[in-house]
This record gives sequence, C-alpha cells and structure tokens, in this order.
Amino acid sequence: MKDVIVIGGGVAGLIAARACARVGLSVTVLEATGVPGGALGSHEVAGLTLDSGAESFAVRRNAVAEFIDDLGLSDEVVAPNPAGAWLQLPNDRVPNGSVSVPLPKAGVLGIPGSPLADDVRRVIGWSGAWRAYADRLMPVLTIGREHSLGELVRKRMGRRVLERLVEPVTTGVYSSAADDLEIDVVAPGLNSALTVTGSLSGAVLSLRSAAPAGSNVAGLRGGMSRLVAALMADLRHFGVEIVTDAPVTGLHRAGIDDAPSWTVTRAPAATETADRDAAAPETATSGTNASAPEATLDARFVIIATPGAQALGLMADLSPAHAALAELDWPQPTAIELATIVIDAPALDAHPRGTGVLVAAATPGVTAKALTHATAKWEWLAEAAGPGRHVIRLSYGRAGQMSPTARLSDDELLALSLHDARTILGVDLDAEAVRGFARTVWADALSPATVGAPGRVDHVREVVAATPGLELTGAWLAGTGLASVIPDAVAAASRTRHDALGI
Repeated sequence: MKDVIVIGGGVAGLIAARACARVGLSVTVLEATGVPGGALGSHEVAGLTLDSGAESFAVRRNAVAEFIDDLGLSDEVVAPNPAGAWLQLPNDRVPNGSVSVPLPKAGVLGIPGSPLADDVRRVIGWSGAWRAYADRLMPVLTIGREHSLGELVRKRMGRRVLERLVEPVTTGVYSSAADDLEIDVVAPGLNSALTVTGSLSGAVLSLRSAAPAGSNVAGLRGGMSRLVAALMADLRHFGVEIVTDAPVTGLHRAGIDDAPSWTVTRAPAATETADRDAAAPETATSGTNASAPEATLDARFVIIATPGAQALGLMADLSPAHAALAELDWPQPTAIELATIVIDAPALDAHPRGTGVLVAAATPGVTAKALTHATAKWEWLAEAAGPGRHVIRLSYGRAGQMSPTARLSDDELLALSLHDARTILGVDLDAEAVRGFARTVWADALSPATVGAPGRVDHVREVVAATPGLELTGAWLAGTGLASVIPDAVAAASRTRHDALGI
C-alpha cells in the first residue's frame, strides 16, 4: 500500500506529490495522458521547443517566485517585451471591416482608469469616453457589492467600454464573456476599492497604484515547460512513481474514518518512474495494452488533481453528497484550441502589433479570439528562432459557443490561422514560408471564474473536508494560473502530510 496516490499529473498534481514525498511519504502519480505537465506542456515545432499551454505566469503573488526559487530556476525568469498588446475591433467607419489599436495601458481587465486618456478615446471614441467618465459623477449610494463584471462595467461605464475594451481581455484570458465572470475572482479588491473611491475608474487607479512596478507577468527562458522538467527531477530524487497513459476509472473507500484507506482502479498503463525528462516525452515509455485487465492500487490517502469534470465524476460514487456536487450550477466546459505557426516572415521583425492581439467578439473577418506574437514577446525565443523566423500562436474558442475549429483538418486550420494572422498583423504571410505547424486542444476545462464560482467551490471543499483521507486541488477550484494553483496544491499536500505524519 502506498501512502499517497495523486490522481492527475498536471502541475497541481506534481506539486502536491513533491510536497508529500519530501517528508518521506511514498507517492504514486497516475496521469491519464502520455506526458505529465498538463497546461505546462511543450511540443517541438520546426526544431523549436515551444510551450503548448501556458507561456507565462502572474507575478502578483510571491508564491510563484518562491516556488521557482526552490526549484533552482530563479536565474531563468525573464520579463516579456514591454511593448504590450493590441486590440482587433470592428471598424465603425468601414462596413465589415476591422481595425487594430494598442490596448490602453492604465487599466484593469481593460477597464480604464482614465476614461478621457488619448489611448482610451482611440478605442471607444469621444462619445464612449464621456459616457465612461460619467461613472465619476454617479452617486456613491448606487454602489454595492457586485458579482458580474460585465453588469458592473455596463452600468458604470457603458456598452462601448464593455464591448471594445473589457470583452476582448476577458475572452482572451478567461475564455468567458465579462457578464459571466465573478468580480471577486478575476479582480480581487475591486469591489472594496469601488466603495472607497466612489467610482469604477477610481477603483481601477487605486488597484494599479497598489500593484508592484513592472510587468504583471513573467516567463522562463526556454519556456514554462522547464518548470515541469525541474519538478520531475525532484520527483525522481524522492522516488515518486509516475504512471502515464493511466486514466483512473474508479475510486472507492476501503477503510474506516479513523483509519482511512482507498482503492483506485486505473486502466492498464505504461510506467514512468520519474527518471526521464518531462521536456523530452519521446523518451518516456508509453502505450497501453488494451487486452490487459484494469489494475487496482491501494493507498492511505488520495489527492485528486484532475480537471473538474473528471474529479466530480470520480467522487460521484462515494456518497450522495459527493454525487450531488456534479449537479451544482457549473458552467459548460469550453473547448479551446491553439494553433502554433513557425514562419519565415522578415516583415514581422518590426513587431507590427506589439506582443499580440486580443480580438473583440464579432470582429469581421477574424475567427481567432487572440494572437500571441511569441518571438516579439520573448527575446530568448527570437534568439532561438533566428533572424526573420517568427512564432505565432492563435487561440480559438469562446465560452457558450461551438468550437469553430473542431471539425477542421490540420490543413484547414493552418489556412484559417494564416488568414487570421494576416488580417490581425497587417502583413502578407506566405503559406510557402511556413516551417512548422501544431495544434493543441483543451477540451474540458471548467472555468474557476464564473459568477457563483466561490459558492460552488466552498461547497465542494466542505464535502471533501468531511471525507477522511481525500484531498482535492487544481485550477478549477483554486483559480487560473500558477499564482493560484501552487498555494492550493501545497495546502492540499500539507493537510495530507499532517494526517499521515502529524506534521
């Protein structure tokens, strides 16, 4: 019997496994796919090792910096190009046309702190700017604790700010409309600042003045997948067993409350004992023997670190209370697809749209919701790619909508991506100059930021807390990004450690 089984080998699961193993607990990680790392994965495109998921992390909390330092990667932290992002918007003056403009600097999630600033007026016009400025004249008595970000922005600053500034940011970051986002999750402190300052623009300026100087995000030289490689090295050191291609099909309690134990059923799988480099998945043993029977593993403790839908499904048979968790008012999972292009295009050396572009909904001629000009954003990547060669990544899929790319072949997706990139970047990109292409699909993520999320998460945590020997972690509970995921995974492991060893 193992001390701990961690179900899910994404970054949350690996962090939890490391924290348990460091104090001497025996740990097995079961990962459904062939390569650990989850949203911090990588792939090779045209000879370049590129992030296939997250390519940066928020620096708003010390938790990420401390964790990276603990892994010995502090010297590899890099800041992005400060040029910043642009917006792609419907052109009011040209029917069925679109226009690119820089994203205003002094804002929070696109909400302007100075509605009459030149860069804001360039996006929403004089009429939109004056409507937004009226926020400062609204009586304080109309202000209360808000939940929907979209409703707040619409009420205080008007439709133009919502549609042309806020929506492109929220769909790019959270893949959700602003109306569906919980303010206290996506903009902590905004409600309180709103009450103190008496206006939304004042609240934005207050939050920005309290934020540390410098970029809001950072990355790692060589890509965020280096964090997974460092985690895997630590897991190897502590003897953690990583079992890949091993989806878990069942979870059962096998002990009594004061001496809990668990039986986990998994598909037949290939085993990786953390002695291979996660950044080089081709060296890992993979492939499932379909004719082999399912395997069972026993453990004193279980930490579930899968995406939300799988976690809720695994817990459904434990009790009626656990089964009822799946019936909460969860948002529909959103399918997101990333299209990565490596192309020889010297015209892009000028970085015509900064580090990337966020696209407003219903922008004519563009299907993508966002574009990242990766070689403009990260100096290390531009050096690795070489002069004239560029890496562009486009993102497709919005909450509540059918995926526009799900039924496209690779060739069709490449053609669509090139069309969108030409429109957004304003540069003629030759299909013959493409040197590599890859697609990545994230199909079943539950957003941790939608309205009502804090209440749902609290209810899930209450039920799990009353289940001896079981812990739960992951971005769908903790929030988007490493700044949220790391503390939550460490806390889950700490509770397990305490129950196992009393420390």
